[in-house]
Amino acid sequence: MAETILFPGQVEWSGENPGISLKTDPEGPFTALASFFRVVLSPHGRGHALVLLEAPQQSGAPGNLCLTDNEPLARWLVAEYVSHFGAWRDLPGLAGLRYQALDSVATEGDPASTYAEVVRAGGMTVRLTWRGLSKPFCFAFPPERSATGRHHMPSLFIGCEGASIEIDGRALPGQPVPREVAGQRISTAMLAFSETWIRA
Repeated sequence: MAETILFPGQVEWSGENPGISLKTDPEGPFTALASFFRVVLSPHGRGHALVLLEAPQQSGAPGNLCLTDNEPLARWLVAEYVSHFGAWRDLPGLAGLRYQALDSVATEGDPASTYAEVVRAGGMTVRLTWRGLSKPFCFAFPPERSATGRHHMPSLFIGCEGASIEIDGRALPGQPVPREVAGQRISTAMLAFSETWIRA
């Protein structure tokens, strides 16, 4: 009988963190990024945050925003987590991020085929869509392989064939590009459910 796995350390947050990172040139820089959080447990309580960079290489660009219903949580997630994510690390666009209260969050579709998160704030609608979803897989990164280098990270990922970021019906340029996670070939757009970060 297999032993129970108990992760040592302090659970810092748990929830969902699907993301989309797009490139117009597979060999070039990322041209648009979105990281969506639905947090059910954290030191700052529950909440949602959509971190969106329409101009990742420009500090203070109008389209670089964080839409949230819990700003202390969102600022903590950006400082302690998003800024360490591979596609986001050292991006000028994060430095001038503008925080704005969101009005609503809605989930559409089915993670077996096509899935979307729709965030509305101040008359603006942002739609994140993942298409051609693949078989879910569950894994756990040790601290030395996690984005922060300080946390165990068990999660359930679902890769996809295509994804888009739309602002008021306008699709941001680019496509996700192939990547590997835990030995699985996916892309730079994926659904991440049951994600938990445990400080070692």
